[in-house]
Amino acid sequence: MTSPLVQTDWLHEHLDDADLRIIEIRGKVLPPTQPPPHYLSDRAGYEAAHIPGAVYVDWQVDIVEPGSPSNDIAAPARFSALMQSLGISSHTRVVVADDAGGMFATRLRWGLRYYGHEPVQILDGGWTKWQREGRPSSDAISRYPRGDFQARPVPSLKATAEEILQNLATGGMQLIDVRSPAEYSGTASRAKHGGHIPTAINLPRSTMLAEDMTLKSADELRGVFTEHGIDLGAADTVLYCNSGVSATYGMLAMEVVGAKNLSIYDGSWKEWGGDETTPKAR
Repeated sequence: MTSPLVQTDWLHEHLDDADLRIIEIRGKVLPPTQPPPHYLSDRAGYEAAHIPGAVYVDWQVDIVEPGSPSNDIAAPARFSALMQSLGISSHTRVVVADDAGGMFATRLRWGLRYYGHEPVQILDGGWTKWQREGRPSSDAISRYPRGDFQARPVPSLKATAEEILQNLATGGMQLIDVRSPAEYSGTASRAKHGGHIPTAINLPRSTMLAEDMTLKSADELRGVFTEHGIDLGAADTVLYCNSGVSATYGMLAMEVVGAKNLSIYDGSWKEWGGDETTPKAR
């Protein structure tokens, strides 16, 4: 299996590869206790300096379906048009970098994989590590010939509220909540109601990050998963967060240690916690 990660050394050596496209997807998320807006993009930072040849994607706008209250992934036609405009074709190797500890990059990686594009990896440590190591940067905005990307949804990578409700009744689904302990317990919430989906295990994204904002090693991750009671061999694992962003980082971490049968609840707590009819636990 090809690793879902690439390192800065590798990318530095392959900057000029014709079949490689680097995407930067920068921004940050503020705690729910702070005044809104909580979700911020950083196009200005990209325009000032970025990895040479990298193109920019706005994580809040470009890959989101307009009008979706839970920031769902863009519909196939919208997603395809964006990827084509970035010069991405079916054979293109994509490396995604962010400056937020990986969670925006993994969101885009999941989106690409959900739409059938497997040659996509995350730059471990992202722009933050690249810059810290003093690697080359550029303020030139790169343009590429239009690609032929066509979105072909892979349903097994995306879970719905209806599927979760059905499995709550019958059992067999492992639910993982990647939000903070405060959000999981209901003392903080980005939705109308607080709490978590019944039976969900709380696995905060912070537990998977090393101090330098790279992903912890496979051995460290196995220890984290064991500590939190997560079954890496489960037949059906669904990860969620607030709007399907940080959950994709949990998916990446689980993939690194060999877990399979993983999907993302794209609506996440924004949808579940905003619905009066869904069961909630605290």
